[in-house]
Amino acid sequence: MLNKYVILCLLCFNSWLLIAQGSFFLKNDASSKIHFELINNLIVIPIKINGTELSFILDTGVSRPILFNLTERDSLNIKNTKTFFLHGLGADGKIEALKSSGNKFGISEAVGLNQDLYVIFDSEINFTPRLGVVIHGIIGYDIFKDFVVEINYNSKYIRLHKPDKFRPKTSKKWRSLPIDVNNKRAYVNAKVTIAKDEKPVKLLIDTGSSDSIWLFEDVDNGLVPHKDLFFVDFLGKGLSGSIYGKRSKVDYFKLSDFNLENANVAYPDSTSINAQKIHKDRNGSLGGDILKRFNIFFDYTNGILYFKKNSYFKDPFNYNNSGIVVEYNGTMFIEEQVSIPTSISENSKTQQSAVQINTSMNYRILLKPIYKIVELRESSNAYASGLRIGDVLIGINGKRAYDFKLNELNEIFYGKTGKTVYLKVERNGQILKFKFKLDNAFKKNELPN
Repeated sequence: MLNKYVILCLLCFNSWLLIAQGSFFLKNDASSKIHFELINNLIVIPIKINGTELSFILDTGVSRPILFNLTERDSLNIKNTKTFFLHGLGADGKIEALKSSGNKFGISEAVGLNQDLYVIFDSEINFTPRLGVVIHGIIGYDIFKDFVVEINYNSKYIRLHKPDKFRPKTSKKWRSLPIDVNNKRAYVNAKVTIAKDEKPVKLLIDTGSSDSIWLFEDVDNGLVPHKDLFFVDFLGKGLSGSIYGKRSKVDYFKLSDFNLENANVAYPDSTSINAQKIHKDRNGSLGGDILKRFNIFFDYTNGILYFKKNSYFKDPFNYNNSGIVVEYNGTMFIEEQVSIPTSISENSKTQQSAVQINTSMNYRILLKPIYKIVELRESSNAYASGLRIGDVLIGINGKRAYDFKLNELNEIFYGKTGKTVYLKVERNGQILKFKFKLDNAFKKNELPN
C-alpha cells in the first residue's frame, strides 16, 4: 500500500513538472500585480532571468522572448545555445540569434521554468536610444498563453490572472470581442473609415508598437492614404532594420461600438514587409497609441478581448510637428556649481546678536544624458532653419537639454502647430542656435486655397 502511495505521489509530481516546464505559473495566489512604466505608449516591465532583473517591453506582436543590449555587468548564465534566425519587419528580412533553453523567468509572483530565450548580439538592435531608458528585451506570447492578462493603462499596472479563477467582465462599461490567436499572435477585427468609405480590417494586436494603426496598402480594398493627406516618414525600427512609409489619418477607427476620430495611421513601405510571413487575412496592426485608451483583459485561452475606455480615450492624435527624431546618445559628466554655507560669526559688539552667513561656491560632478538628432524630415521648418542629422542638443527653449527626459523632449516636438522652438546644438565643435515654428506635417500635400 505504501509503495503504491509513493508511486502515485511521484506520478503526480512528475505530471506537475511536465506542466510547469516551458510554462508560467502562480504558486499560490489567483493573480499577481506588476507595475509598469509607460514610455512612448510602450509597456516596460521588470523580469528576472536566471536571477538577474532586466527591463522588457511587453509586446503582443512577438511569439518568443528576445534578449539584446547585454553588457558585461549582465550575468545571466545563458546555456544550451544554438544558432537561430528571427524574422521581423524591416528591410533586411531576418537576423541571427542564439537560442538558449532551460532558463528560469520570474515576473513578480509568476515563475517560468525551462524557458527558451533568443539572444541577439547585434548592437544595432537596441531600443534604449529611442526610449531613453535601458531596455534589455521583449516578451509576449509566453506570458499571454498561460494567464488572463489585465492591462490597466490608467494606473499603469498589469495583473496576471489564473484562467480558472478569472471571471469574465459583464458590466455595461465593458465590451468584448473575439480574438484569433494564430501562430502565437492575437488578431482582432475592427473597422476604418477612409475618405468616407468604411472598411473592415483584421489587425494584429501589437502592444510593442507606439503608433496608432498600421495598414498594409491595398488599392483593391481601398486601404490607401488620402491622396492629399499624407507624408513620407521614418516609421521606426523592427528587428530586421529600419522601416519607412507614409503617415496619414483615417476619418474614424471603430472597435466594437467605440469610435475614434482622425486617428493616426501609417502605411509601411512594401520593401519592409515579408508578405510570406504575414497572416493571410491580416490588414495591419493595432498599436499602443490606441490600446492605451482602453483598460484591457486578454484571454487567449478562450479567445476573447475585454476592454473599456479610460481617461486617455479623448486625447488628441498628434504627429511630430518638428520633424525631429532625437535619440539618447550616451552620457557626459557635467560640472555643476552649488553654493554652501562656510561659516557663522556672531557680532558681540551689539546688544542683539547679528548672525552672518558667508557662502562660497563649490562644484559637483553629475552624469547627464546626451541627445542627438538622428532623423529629420526635410519638408519641416526645422530642416529649413539649418538643423541637420547628427546635431547634438545643448539647449531647448532656454533650458539645458540634458535636464530633460527623452519623453519630455518629444512632448515639445509633438506640440501645437505654430509654436516657436529654440534649439542650441553642437556641430563639429561649434555651438549653433536655431529657431523655427512647429508646422503642419501634412503641409506639402495640402491643396491650395
